[in-house]
Amino acid sequence: MEIEFKRVGVIGVGHLGQHHARVYTELLDARLVGIVDVDENRAQSIGENLGVPCYTSMEELFERQNPEALSIVVPTSLHYSVAIRALERGVHVLIEKPVTTRPSEAEELLNIAARKNLVLQVGHIERFNSAVRHISQTVRAPIYLESKRVGPFSPRINDVGVVLDLMIHDIDIVLSLVPSEISRIAATGCRVLTEHEDIASAQVTFENGVMAHILVSRVAEKRMRQVDIMERERHITVNYETQDVQIHRCVRDNNGVTEILERPVFPKSEPLKLELAHFIGCVREKRQPLVGIRDGKRALEVAIEVLRQIHHETPQRRIVCA
Repeated sequence: MEIEFKRVGVIGVGHLGQHHARVYTELLDARLVGIVDVDENRAQSIGENLGVPCYTSMEELFERQNPEALSIVVPTSLHYSVAIRALERGVHVLIEKPVTTRPSEAEELLNIAARKNLVLQVGHIERFNSAVRHISQTVRAPIYLESKRVGPFSPRINDVGVVLDLMIHDIDIVLSLVPSEISRIAATGCRVLTEHEDIASAQVTFENGVMAHILVSRVAEKRMRQVDIMERERHITVNYETQDVQIHRCVRDNNGVTEILERPVFPKSEPLKLELAHFIGCVREKRQPLVGIRDGKRALEVAIEVLRQIHHETPQRRIVCA
C-alpha cells in the first residue's frame, strides 16, 4: 500500500523551529516542502542542511509549494496573524505554545478552524512526553500536585517572561490531570536579569479541593523539570527530562503500612516526534488532536491571570544581582 504523504511547511526555523523541520523529514507520512524565516541567511542555512526549499515569506511558500499543513514556530506576538492567514487558506495548523497573546484571538482561530473543518493543534509538547503519557493513564484522584521547572539563565528567550516561556507547560499538564474548574489562583514573581518576570510561583485551587503549586525560574543554579502528584495512597514523581516515573505506594496490612517503590517500564521516544506524528495523523484521519485550541486557550487564560497578579504586585524596578 502506497503511503499518503502530507505536504508540510514550517514557519520560523529558529531554535525550536529547526527541530520541527528536522522531524518532519524523519516522518514516513510527511514531506517537508519548504521552510520560511524572515532571516534569509538562517532560512538558507536550514534549507540547505535539510535539502528543502527556503523562503522569507509564507505567501511565497503557499504559492510555490501549496502545503497542506504548517508548524507555526514564530514569536508569540505573531502567532495569531500567521495562523489566521494559514487557516483562511485552508491549511491545517500546529501552533506553538502559548497559542496567542489573548484568549479572544484563540477563540477566533478556533471558530475559523471549525468552520473550515481544519486541524488546529497547540504545541504543548510535554503532553507527548512518554512519562506524562504513561501517568495520564494511571493518575486517578490527585489531591496535591507540585511542579518545579527551573534552570540557569539563557539569553535565548527575551521576548516573554518565565510564565509564558516555562510555566504554561506546567499549567497545561495540571489542567489535563485535574478534572475540575479552578476556584482560586494566587501568584507571585519577580524580575532578576530581564525586563520580564524571571521567577514565578502560582498556587492553583480547584473547585473539587485539589491544590497545585507551580514554581518556575530561569535564574536557578541547577536545572530541574519535575512534577510530583500525591494521591491518598500513592506519590508519583515524573522527571520530564529523563522521562522516568517513580511511584511510592502505601500498602496497608495487619502489620501496619508498607511502602513499595515502583519504577514503571514503558517505551520512550522524542516528544517532538510524537507530537508532530500525532499532528500529521490527525490531518490524515480528520480527527481532533490531543491538545486542541480549547486546551491552549484555557492554559493561556490561567497564565494571563498569573501575569496579572505578578505585575500588579511587583515593583516596576529591575533587581540587579551583585
